[in-house]
Amino acid sequence: MNIPKRYWLTFGAFLLTLLLYVDRACISSAEGDIAADLHLTKTQMGWVMSIFALGYALCQVPAGMLVDRWGPRRTLTTVVGFWSLFTGLTAATVNFSSLMICRFLFGAGEAGAFPGCARAIYSWIPMSERGLTQGIIFSGSRIGLAFALPLVAWMVQTLGWRASFVLLGVVGLFWAIFWYFWFRDTPESHPTLSTEERQLILRTRQQDEDANNSEKSPKLSASTLFGSVNMGLVMGQYFCSNFTFFFCLSWLFPYMKETYKLDTVEAGFYAAAPPLAGAVGNWISGWLVDRIYRHGAWKMSRQLPAILGFALAAAGLTACAWVNSPLGAVVCLSIAILGADMTLSPSWAVCIDIGRRHAGTVSGTMNMAGNLGAFVTSLAFPYLLAWTGTHHTFFYVGATLNLAATGAWFFIRPDRPLAGC
Repeated sequence: MNIPKRYWLTFGAFLLTLLLYVDRACISSAEGDIAADLHLTKTQMGWVMSIFALGYALCQVPAGMLVDRWGPRRTLTTVVGFWSLFTGLTAATVNFSSLMICRFLFGAGEAGAFPGCARAIYSWIPMSERGLTQGIIFSGSRIGLAFALPLVAWMVQTLGWRASFVLLGVVGLFWAIFWYFWFRDTPESHPTLSTEERQLILRTRQQDEDANNSEKSPKLSASTLFGSVNMGLVMGQYFCSNFTFFFCLSWLFPYMKETYKLDTVEAGFYAAAPPLAGAVGNWISGWLVDRIYRHGAWKMSRQLPAILGFALAAAGLTACAWVNSPLGAVVCLSIAILGADMTLSPSWAVCIDIGRRHAGTVSGTMNMAGNLGAFVTSLAFPYLLAWTGTHHTFFYVGATLNLAATGAWFFIRPDRPLAGC
């Protein structure tokens, strides 16, 4: 069977995001062992988790600009190799300061991953397939997280946390080598792409009026990027989405383990359920985006899945404050993460819609805002607990942010590209 090359592209990006989140989840699964070995407090571990998100957020726009300049082939090869190096070097840390530096640089390296995928999608994927493609790619991150929580917990118990980080760093280097030799930035330059598929892609992908005159076309300025109300709404809603999801990546495992007195592997299996629900949310949302788009409703195809998703996230987080069993907590959090992840496909589709050939920069800018939300989450959870004496405060804050994001989506316009795009 001759599988279209764009499907292999989707699969390769799926594996990339799976690896991305396996590497991120290491710190959560190994939190107790690292803290004990390096004599770190709970709030220090909160900073370790959040400093990754800060490095990731601050490098989003530069990484997006690099993708637009270099193309996703060279950029993704470079960033995957870079973050894999610092995944392995995490094993060499000896104190709080060295761990903070290593995790910051690890986050900076990961910053180019999703903007690189967005730029590849702009060049390779027909408009009517973007939603499901985004859903499949992002589901890899959720499956990777779900897979990593129990697996890395087992690896840490069996090999130790240092050896686990080294092993995962080596895996990332293999992906980078594969990507460089297989992928090409455009379908026009891929040596083994069939004529039929090349013509299909060129006929059905989003058209760029300035594609043949890119040197003379207006550049995307910072004032245009940050002065756009449309872009501001996109950034704000993604901050709220990441505030919800990053709890899975940072504090879900320790929360389940300590609140319900679970052993390490048992907590890992419980904590795996919400990310798997997130993968389902990505598939549902991606399918819904494409289905609505094919019926001629471009704006609604982005808005409706996101609005439904944020409403579910708000409901799930609110309910989580009232349950008192591990199963009940996991069910409520799974609803919340399913909803939060329903917002990803429309969010990234909008970035490609309004960014066009600057899709890397625009999506990087949105992802920067989102990961400032992730940075806040990592600190908000332990500090709100210390200030108020209850986890409920964190869940109510998250629910409120999701309701605000629901309102923002009524005003987001995917059919209005940024000036210079």
